[in-house]
Amino acid sequence: MPTVIEPVRRSFTILEALSRRPHGTLSELTAETGLPRPTVVRLLQTLIELGYATRISREIGYRLTDRVLDLAQGIRFIDHLVDAAAPHMRRFTRQHGWPLYLGAIRLRAITIRYSTAPESPLSFERIALQRRSPILTGALGRAWLAFCSDEERRAMLHELGVRNDAAFAAALARIRRDGHAFTVLPPSAKLQGIAVPIRKRGRVLGCVTMRFTRSTMTETQAGARFGPLLRSLAANIAADARA
Repeated sequence: MPTVIEPVRRSFTILEALSRRPHGTLSELTAETGLPRPTVVRLLQTLIELGYATRISREIGYRLTDRVLDLAQGIRFIDHLVDAAAPHMRRFTRQHGWPLYLGAIRLRAITIRYSTAPESPLSFERIALQRRSPILTGALGRAWLAFCSDEERRAMLHELGVRNDAAFAAALARIRRDGHAFTVLPPSAKLQGIAVPIRKRGRVLGCVTMRFTRSTMTETQAGARFGPLLRSLAANIAADARA
């Protein structure tokens, strides 16, 4: 007869509860797991010591770290968002030429999960997978911040040590109004990115950016011509994605 080791079961109960949300307070985790509060505190402290969780603040609570991904290294992981996005992204690149990149949040940055750069005749970057894009200045990150929930935005900015001042809030409001974000670049940069969010049931599942040369078109031209096309692309991906 199988024997369940109770401390192990409780540890996985906490891990599973944290995996269902961007972060969770002590009260939320206690209520969801049904475990005694002192037990939850001890288990969280253990997970933090082992590197599987971190404490953001008293108000926001705790979240998992990237180390939990190491537990699945021996398993063939199927990224359902990539599965949903790839056909649409490849079709877009075949039709319009420009390379697309699919990004998702991972440890204070956006990680590229899929790209059509190898298929694009207009791409200057052939290798992009797992490349990290900064949240505050990258088109992917700015699109994510603009369209994610207020709670998620506060947590992300807190982790980054950034204050959501009036100027930054206005920049995000402008992105929401336009429906797309651009990378914040120095004047000498040759490549630019325009990004849109992939949203489903109020959540940002990921973001897609199109990279183009600044000598080809201005941001205003790119927004007018490709903004609607990218938003339509994102909507089609969201429709096919598992929430």
